[in-house]
Amino acid sequence: MKKVNQKNQKTEKRNWKKPAGIALMVALFCGVMSLAIALNVSNGGVEKETEPVSTKEIEFSVPMSNAVVVKDYADDHLQYNASLNRWEIHLAVDMASENGDVFACCDGKVLSIDSNSLEGYVVKISHDDGFVSVYGSLSNVEGLKVGDAVKMGQKLGVADTSAANESKQGGHLHFAMLKDGVEVDPNNYLDLQNK
Repeated sequence: MKKVNQKNQKTEKRNWKKPAGIALMVALFCGVMSLAIALNVSNGGVEKETEPVSTKEIEFSVPMSNAVVVKDYADDHLQYNASLNRWEIHLAVDMASENGDVFACCDGKVLSIDSNSLEGYVVKISHDDGFVSVYGSLSNVEGLKVGDAVKMGQKLGVADTSAANESKQGGHLHFAMLKDGVEVDPNNYLDLQNK
């Protein structure tokens, strides 16, 4: 009699484990399916296609004819700013030319046009692949407005001493570049040292 009871107890234990195991599997499956549905809904229910990667290299041109570099880019050492009487990093290249004309370095779209006493007129142009070019210390802007498309070599304005923070350098273009919102050395994209 004792043997039968032990067998029945074992059977009862097994029967208890089987429904619990099945319930656990069902709950796990439902959780995975819920997560998959939630992820699909967050994508708008549509599978996203990957965008093609551009293999075309962007070409930039020097923004002034016969330019001379007055003050170079420096993010790893300080340079003296005589106008402000202080040492600072310089995240742009200052250049000058005989006539002071400033041109777009690449095709793009005008992001902003600002004017203030420290920087003079400043034009920002967006380009492909996350690039933005910045032209500061301009005396005027050649009939541009935000949203205008510009072509490489199109005249943007004239460099001047309008930037009070660098006025002791004389008339010049304060030229900066950004890639994905971060300042980059224009020398890496333009042949400025031979100008």
